[in-house]
Amino acid sequence: MVKTVFFGTPDFALPTLRRLLDSPHRVVAVVTQPDRPRGRGRRVSPSAVKSLAADHALPVLEPERLASEAFRERIAAFGPDLAVVAAYGRLLPDPLLATPRLGTINVHASLLPKYRGAAPIQRAILAGETTTGVTIIRLVRDMDAGPMLAWRRRPIDPDETSTAVERDLAEIGAGLLMEAVAALDAGTAVETPQDHGAATLAPRLSREDGRIDWRRPGRAIHDQVRGLHPWPHAFTHLGGARYLVLGSRVAAPAGGVDVAPGTLVEAAGDRLVAAAGNGSTLAITEIQPEGRRPLAVRAFLAGRRWTAGMHFDPAP
Repeated sequence: MVKTVFFGTPDFALPTLRRLLDSPHRVVAVVTQPDRPRGRGRRVSPSAVKSLAADHALPVLEPERLASEAFRERIAAFGPDLAVVAAYGRLLPDPLLATPRLGTINVHASLLPKYRGAAPIQRAILAGETTTGVTIIRLVRDMDAGPMLAWRRRPIDPDETSTAVERDLAEIGAGLLMEAVAALDAGTAVETPQDHGAATLAPRLSREDGRIDWRRPGRAIHDQVRGLHPWPHAFTHLGGARYLVLGSRVAAPAGGVDVAPGTLVEAAGDRLVAAAGNGSTLAITEIQPEGRRPLAVRAFLAGRRWTAGMHFDPAP
């Protein structure tokens, strides 16, 4: 039996925590981010991990300062063999990483060394990657740079959103984590160094990442739409009003189009198609006026006088 302290915050971490709770190992404490405003209403609420931990009557810690010696001593008092991190959201200082007897390992949602950072799934889809995966690593001082204990590949469908990929990778990562814990417990774990020269970064997303530049090819914009689902969403403007583009598909008319990028080439029925870069087009399938509810294209166009020839405002 391995006594673990679990660090995690959002839904991605739940499958891993559940698998640990259902295993022969023992979760002695859970560390999560403090209650914060969440969701559309921005109501202060507990993290997904805190809610699950409460259901199992586990000790929950919500530190504001991870680097304090007092917090490290609190963790040490639980006598953990191992710390497991899954989307906790903060970097752990060296003394904390080394507190458990077997150290600290992490469930990371990419095939390292590619996409080190806070948004590996979204950044992979934004880049048009066709394959991703999960890597279990030992945490070290440098972000996501530790040796690898296990990894598993997973293809990305060309129309999948980050939401769908993240949900699947969370389950894959949970199973892979259990294999790594078993190997560490048995003393058979093999730690493979990363190729640091091949590392790429996946920085945290911002709202500005969603701004559509219609001069880019339709496929790249489609990747932006699905990569930024469920947040912050791709967006564009028409007539000064802001619209979130929630769904799209690549449209490729024979011979391409010869109008300026951002021009509507179809705007009737359930067809809302805009010209993009290199003669390509993008079909919008779901759209949301800012401050309003999401709409399928037919319902959206029924209430607006949008016609072919109108154009989205160019990116600044």
